[in-house]
Amino acid sequence: MKNKKLLSLLLPLVAVGGFFTLNALKTDTKPAEVPITLPAGFSSTIIADNLGSARHLVVTPQNDIYIHMASTRVSKGIIVLHEANNKATIKTSFADYGGTGIAIKNGYLYASSKNSVFRYKLDANNQVIDPNHPETIVHGLVEINHHQPKALTLDNDGNIYVNIGAPSNICEEYDKKRTGCPILDSTAGIWQFKADKLNQTYSKDAHYAWGLRNVVGIAWNQQDNQLFVMQHGRDALHDLFPKLYTAEQSAELPAECMFALKKGDNAGWPYVYYDWQKHQNMMGPEYGGDGVKTADPKYINPVAAYPGHYAPCGLLFYTGNQFPERYKNGAFIAFHGSWNRAPLPQAGYCVVFQPFKNGMPDGKWEVFADGFAGTAEQKASGAAVHRPCGLAQGPDGSIYVTDDNKGTVYKISYQK
Repeated sequence: MKNKKLLSLLLPLVAVGGFFTLNALKTDTKPAEVPITLPAGFSSTIIADNLGSARHLVVTPQNDIYIHMASTRVSKGIIVLHEANNKATIKTSFADYGGTGIAIKNGYLYASSKNSVFRYKLDANNQVIDPNHPETIVHGLVEINHHQPKALTLDNDGNIYVNIGAPSNICEEYDKKRTGCPILDSTAGIWQFKADKLNQTYSKDAHYAWGLRNVVGIAWNQQDNQLFVMQHGRDALHDLFPKLYTAEQSAELPAECMFALKKGDNAGWPYVYYDWQKHQNMMGPEYGGDGVKTADPKYINPVAAYPGHYAPCGLLFYTGNQFPERYKNGAFIAFHGSWNRAPLPQAGYCVVFQPFKNGMPDGKWEVFADGFAGTAEQKASGAAVHRPCGLAQGPDGSIYVTDDNKGTVYKISYQK
């Protein structure tokens, strides 16, 4: 039934010069079906709805919004909106692949599929010139069903960074003797490629950072010229080791972690997890840990940590001038929300703000936008109405949030 509703909204499709224009989607500004809460002075508007599984997005100086869809079941893989006066209209759609990663840099739009990274040349108005013939920047990335998204970002020196998630919780199915995880060479890390070189493949030389179970939130911090990522932590501490961890401990642990990465860094998965309550890297129970033993110091520590199972899916460093000064250069994180915090209520489903100073987290994080999940009962049960995923900054300094459950796009603005 849900798919039929989406199809009725996204059809008919009209071919226009190689693009597809989606004519039937109603994107009028309207009060939020599920009102979200924001700090004083901020307001939100739903500028689009019922798009499908909307993942990451970018906004151009011309107020065009490129949204990468998780799949092509109900639309093309990339939908392009134009937003004016808090109203969005659909211009085109293209790409025969779904995915998550999308970015604009130096006249190109970059987007990832489950096994490749493509780029599209843009014209002076940031319109894709030839949507049917992208250049392949990277191919042959490991295809996996679990942790499939290939999130990406670019630096200022011509490099692109791509996540390859581990198809596993804790590598147990690949490391039955618990002697070492054999998939660390091809997954569970970040790979660095040249943004202007065609037909690259992942290799040892391209391996940038190790031991990251799954990264979806990824961004380049312009303030200190460094890569930052948000890792999804492991699951099932209590289920696998009931004598070492209570169900309540397993609901809160391990932390969802923010890492500031340099080439060669190793965050330690699957051998390590971070306890945000003890503020320590802990030895994983599969590899000799008991909930008390700390990890080998060769593994890097996160620069910030958040409660377990919140599922961080978007990361944005705010560089605009619209929001109050305290938000400048700080990080916004979109938490997709949990499914496995029982016996505690499910949690997350929010956008938080992490203050920064001199390019590093400074002070406690705070909930910025909340209420996406719906009622308290819907949130606690995990039956969330909306689940935040992607974050982008607009040319006027507003920020945009996608929801990959109902395909809603929110615009959040500040007025003095």
